[in-house]
This record gives sequence, structure tokens and C-alpha cells, in this order.
Amino acid sequence: MPDPFSDSASSGEVPHRRRPRYRGKYPKRFEEKYKERDPAKFEETVAKVIASGKTPAGTHRPIMVGEILEILSPQPGEIAVDCTLGYGGHAQEILARLQPNGRLFGLDVDPIELPKTEARLRSLGFLLESFSVYRSNYAGLPQVLGKLGIAGVDLVLADLGVSSMQIDDPARGFSVKAEGPLDMRMNPERGQSAAALVERTDPKTLARVLLENADEPRADEIAAALAGKHFSTTTVFANAIRSALAGVNREEIDLSIRRVFQALRIAVNDEFSALDTFLRNLPFCLNPGGRVAILTFHSGEDRRVKKSFQAGFRDGVYSKIAQEVMRPSFEERNSNPRSSSAKLRWARRSE
Repeated sequence: MPDPFSDSASSGEVPHRRRPRYRGKYPKRFEEKYKERDPAKFEETVAKVIASGKTPAGTHRPIMVGEILEILSPQPGEIAVDCTLGYGGHAQEILARLQPNGRLFGLDVDPIELPKTEARLRSLGFLLESFSVYRSNYAGLPQVLGKLGIAGVDLVLADLGVSSMQIDDPARGFSVKAEGPLDMRMNPERGQSAAALVERTDPKTLARVLLENADEPRADEIAAALAGKHFSTTTVFANAIRSALAGVNREEIDLSIRRVFQALRIAVNDEFSALDTFLRNLPFCLNPGGRVAILTFHSGEDRRVKKSFQAGFRDGVYSKIAQEVMRPSFEERNSNPRSSSAKLRWARRSE
């Protein structure tokens, strides 16, 4: 047995170093707690997380894949755009059905996740001739197609939800799952963070944001307690909301916290304005007979999509639209709780 008091440095021996280990059952650091962020090393952990009905951290489970494929009906040789590429789950399935000779353009504004998704899809064999990515918000679809010299495409998909990769990473500040900076920007390189928005906003304006973006019933009292103040982290911010709602039952407070985070995320990323621009330009980006499917996750988004499709149908721009909203099956909602609020609508461009 080696002498623990020997001077290995003076003898020229390289001191033994223990490899970093997973720190116990309840580690505090996000990178250690969520081992499934490295699926190649922790396949069993990933399998267990999925079997429990949860989404492995650092990944995203695409929602209503079967329904979307049926609606879009991708055919070999067609051109498609996934306007919110995310983790690439929908794109992977669509790409496989576009071959041979089909192409898919993937748009995403997130500079952190987009390179990872491109590498993931490239590793599956989708090369430049069939798949390419562009850093763009979905509102920039006409500009992207214009630069490519493409007059129209056959399929368009937009999944308007925040990806699980963004939600699960505390550094992005989208949730209170783990403490992180109060940021919420889809593109951290542009615009102001949620913290800056709250600090620079007066109570009346903040209350309007909470009401219009998330139908928050206690918007006035929450805004009065938060507006004009600095909150450094998601946890500090959530605790301030709890303090503002002292006396309200815990379940209602938790719902309000989620709605406030949603409202600020929409405001920080100017999501409704981007969606309105996208819907206005969408028909002119589709070839005759082109199909579009849009997944939404709250009433403000769904209402805009519904009204746009109805107006397009009345004007003869669309020949068919979804008469009723489609929802995930019971089985999908049960196996993937994050799909529960999803709503799917579709339209077909007139010939």
C-alpha cells in the first residue's frame, strides 16, 4: 500500500487523481443532477426518464408527430420549411419522407441550440443537398426564401412552444425548475432580458403585459409589487410573486408564477408581433396546394392562428382549413405531460 505521506512530486511520480464522479443522489449543480444531458454515457438514465413520462434534460420530445405528418403529407422531391427547428424531432421525420430529391430548410433564432440540432441531423445522414439551417425568427421566412431564390414551398411547420432544451437549462432563465438569471431571450445575443424589462416598466404597463399575454387574473397586484424593481434570478423573482400573493392558496400562486413567466417570455421575444407577421406573409410563401401546420401552446397564439386561417379561407387564399382544433391523444398527454396544452391547426393553400 503506498505511503500516504510520501512526496510523490519529489520522486517524479505523477500523483493519482480520482476521476470526477456523479455527486450523490441529490446533487445541486444542474450539470450533475441531470445526467441524461449526455445520453451517450447514460442510456439507462434516459430510458428511465422517458419511461416515467418525463423529458430527458437537454432533449425535446416532438409533439403530435403522427398528426402533423398526416396533415403535411410530405412527398419525395417536395420542399419544406420547419420554421422552429428546435431539437429537430419533427424535421427528422419530415426529411425522411422528402427523399429522394426533397429539401428541408430549418429556421431557428436560438444561436445555442441551432448548431447542436444541425450536427444531430447531419449525423443521421441528412447532408447539404437535402437539409440546411438558417438563423432566423419564423417572421423572417419570406426573407430567407428570397435569399435562396425560392418563390414558394410545399410544406411549412411552425411549433411555437418553447423547447425543452431551453426550459431545462437554468442559464436561459425560462423557468424556476433550477435557479438561473432572469433572462428568457430566445436569442441571448439580442434585446433586453426579462429582468431588464421588469426593471424598466411601470406598474400599469406591466399589468397590461400580464393580462394580454397570459390572462393573469391578479395582474394589477403582481405588477404593483414587481414593476421598477431589479430581480437577479428566477428564484428571487418567483419568491417576489409569492410574497405579492400572500394569502392566496399555493396552487393558485404556482399557476400565477407560470403565467407571469409566460407573459414576460412573450414580451421579451416580441412573440405576438412575430406571429402576426408570419401569418400575414405565410400564404405568399406557399406553393399552390401547399400545406401548413402550426402548433400553439396558449390561447393568445391559437386565437391568432385560428382567425388568420379563417380570414384566408373566406378570401379564397386557403382552400381548406381545420374546422376544429386538434389536441394530443390521451396516450401522448399521459406519456409526455409537456404536450398537454398543445393545439394544432392546419390550412391548405388554394390551387
